[in-house]
Amino acid sequence: MRKGTYSIVARDPATGELGVAVQSHWFSVGSIVSWAEPGVGAVATQSIAEPAYGPRLLERLRSGQSPRDALDELLAADEHARVRQVAVVDRSGAVAVHTGDGCIPYAGHVEGETFTAQANMMGGPEVWPAMAEAFTASTEPLSRRLLAALDAGDAAGGDVRGRQSAALVIVPAEGEPWQRGVELRVEDDPDPLGELRRLLDLADAYALANEADNLMAEGRHAEAGERGRKALELAPASEELLFWAGLGMVQAGDLEGGVERVRSAIEMHSGWRDLLARLAPDIAPSAAAAREALGIPEETGS
Repeated sequence: MRKGTYSIVARDPATGELGVAVQSHWFSVGSIVSWAEPGVGAVATQSIAEPAYGPRLLERLRSGQSPRDALDELLAADEHARVRQVAVVDRSGAVAVHTGDGCIPYAGHVEGETFTAQANMMGGPEVWPAMAEAFTASTEPLSRRLLAALDAGDAAGGDVRGRQSAALVIVPAEGEPWQRGVELRVEDDPDPLGELRRLLDLADAYALANEADNLMAEGRHAEAGERGRKALELAPASEELLFWAGLGMVQAGDLEGGVERVRSAIEMHSGWRDLLARLAPDIAPSAAAAREALGIPEETGS
């Protein structure tokens, strides 16, 4: 089956992060196209996609091959290379890309410094240049730059069949193979990029909440409170973030403000009241003060 897809792979020179983002009118495109490994590289394999290009290219990059040599070696052994579209970036920002002459028009790619944008079965030939322009114009974190490129590709015509799924993967400059900075998939949605943006906002909010927890453990209460407030700005409807941010505020000395947030979470879902009753001091030191303020008795385990 031919899968019309547009994607971008890139390295962030400032952080060393590597990433890949993709959208297509095809179910669960992220399970096929997007591959990345910390400190190694990122790959997009599409058109008549052969998923094996992902792990095989990463293996070659890991052993020290350049993106160009690794991709050329695999293409030379692939009898269907003319219908493949494959892009790769390594830990240094070197890129390689292939658009076979059998890919359905409009198909093509743009290589840039530390990135490459590629597309096939598009509504017009403006898609991949628009993606490249949007990526290079953005100064946001890599995840947002990749999403901006997808937005630009969509605005320039996108997949000729429309929209269905999207994915975004960001990996750190170094780490274990399983580590991810961001890994999001929208499998089937009429507005996959809108949903991907909502999920990215939520992912960023949870990352800030984790930072707040760590800062709180270090006794840096003011900084923790700032991270918690930013998290809630990104995801104001998240009862989870409301609850834990509220307890963090109580711990930092803002009893009234913190209790109000905990109360709001409980009003959204009563299970938070039950959890508050069960929290031990070693898990949540401020839980006792919040319980007292809300008139909730402690629940001890059997």
